[in-house]
Amino acid sequence: MSARKPFFGANWKMHKGPSETRAFVRAFAELHSARPESTVVFFPPAISVPAFRESASDREDLELGVQDVHQEPDGAHTGAISASMAADAGATWGLAGHSERRREFGDDDARVAAKVERLLEAGVRPLLCVGETLEERDEGRLASVLRRQLSAVLERLPADAGAGLVVAYEPVWAIGTGRTASPSDASEAHAVVREALGGHLGGGAADAVPILYGGSVKPHNVDELLAAPGVDGALVGGASLDPEAFARICAAPFGDAP
Repeated sequence: MSARKPFFGANWKMHKGPSETRAFVRAFAELHSARPESTVVFFPPAISVPAFRESASDREDLELGVQDVHQEPDGAHTGAISASMAADAGATWGLAGHSERRREFGDDDARVAAKVERLLEAGVRPLLCVGETLEERDEGRLASVLRRQLSAVLERLPADAGAGLVVAYEPVWAIGTGRTASPSDASEAHAVVREALGGHLGGGAADAVPILYGGSVKPHNVDELLAAPGVDGALVGGASLDPEAFARICAAPFGDAP
């Protein structure tokens, strides 16, 4: 069994306002018993962060994150939230580099790196997303794309920053498409990520960083994915919108591969 704590993240994207959030938390709390040996984090839309925090106030095992923060600490950025605001609202986690942010909002590697810096400065743990498009995969560029995305962030961080980092490998071609990377595909990519982390952080620090798989994770495939070597958990999109489906995912047996 890996020494890394298994991690389950629910990225709700642009779904669930405050009332739906409260209803979800009530239903999920009845279905899911706390598992001290795992981490469960929800990333609701920013407008629903207070509702989640209030509804889950008696469940310390259900942690709160934000889907995005601005790369600047403050300023005239209408519609944006800063990392320090997220921390003040009770968030302890923050996504950075999700493929939809990269594609729809122009979050390039430099901007993603700056967001990770802001999160760490605010005491919010970053969940860094990396992954390749179908075109990049077909061209044999999986490793080079992952190394580039990781290096852009890690080169800007202090040596001890890896202790607060979690990485999610999300093949862009498998997000919201119904297609899922095979366990061997996931293991291959996770090995590249682990190697890249080691080159920047050193072996000991890199070994402590959980690497999640994200991309059409469902109740019917989560067991197989979590059993794959090097997979420490899952970042879940669509299936996390259903309390029963996500409770089943969070109850999945943990793999025994390092």
